[in-house]
Amino acid sequence: MSNANQARRQVRQARLTGERAEFFAHDAVYTDTIFADGESPLKHSRDIELIDSAFQWKYPLWYAENIVARGCTWFEMARAGVWYTNHIHVEDSTIEAPKNFRRCNGVALLRTDLTNAEETFWSCTDVELDDVVARGDYFAMNCTNVTAHSLRLVGNYPFDGARDITVTNSRLISKDAFWNTENVTVRDSYISGEYLGWNSRNLTFENCTIESLQGLCYIDNLVLKRCRLINTTRAFEYSTVDADVQGAIDGVVNPAGGVIRAERIDELALEADRIDPGATTIITGETPRE
Repeated sequence: MSNANQARRQVRQARLTGERAEFFAHDAVYTDTIFADGESPLKHSRDIELIDSAFQWKYPLWYAENIVARGCTWFEMARAGVWYTNHIHVEDSTIEAPKNFRRCNGVALLRTDLTNAEETFWSCTDVELDDVVARGDYFAMNCTNVTAHSLRLVGNYPFDGARDITVTNSRLISKDAFWNTENVTVRDSYISGEYLGWNSRNLTFENCTIESLQGLCYIDNLVLKRCRLINTTRAFEYSTVDADVQGAIDGVVNPAGGVIRAERIDELALEADRIDPGATTIITGETPRE
């Protein structure tokens, strides 16, 4: 153990109960410790390390600062676990509890599973997700400055209202992903879900496979680079777009302007009573079907 840890208070194999069991704790290391029944055990804590420990009750880390958790478990009743906390690093852990990470700043998750990520990561800033698995609706609502690498997410409405987001090498099974967002880049990823990206600004996909029945509409400055669109009808409606699509697009309806490149477009609608057909350039390898 490092000299820094030797100087800290050491808590080992404890079972802590009761409300605010370690209220205002600081400069401590908890190893193989269970925070059992009792709300808010580490409320207002700072400079805490948690090793192979577990939370079994509500609100464990609120208003905390400088937290490191390795090999830890948040059980289902440890809901609303980390709120209003700054600078927390979690790795090799399992988070079963919903509604985690709200209004936090400086959050890093590494090799961590969120098995019930319902309403998790709301209004957080400076978030790093690396090799994270999450399942639950309304993930990362209204977050700012998020970097996600190898994120595997199953859940609807993720990143609603988020800004300054980068996602790479990820897989999102997600209806209505990236709604109302601004400044989002997704690279080398797979996304499946209806109505992708509506009502957003500055949304870029690079080398992605996208399956979205009526996706990519109502977007200001949509960019697709080397992407594949599968089962995507009524694409780009009222969007300004610069699209480089590999293969076919099932349907394009009333883009607001820009350039669309594809091998072919099976159904194309440019309705003069709704948009200016001359504002969009269509480049295909085949003539669109009537």
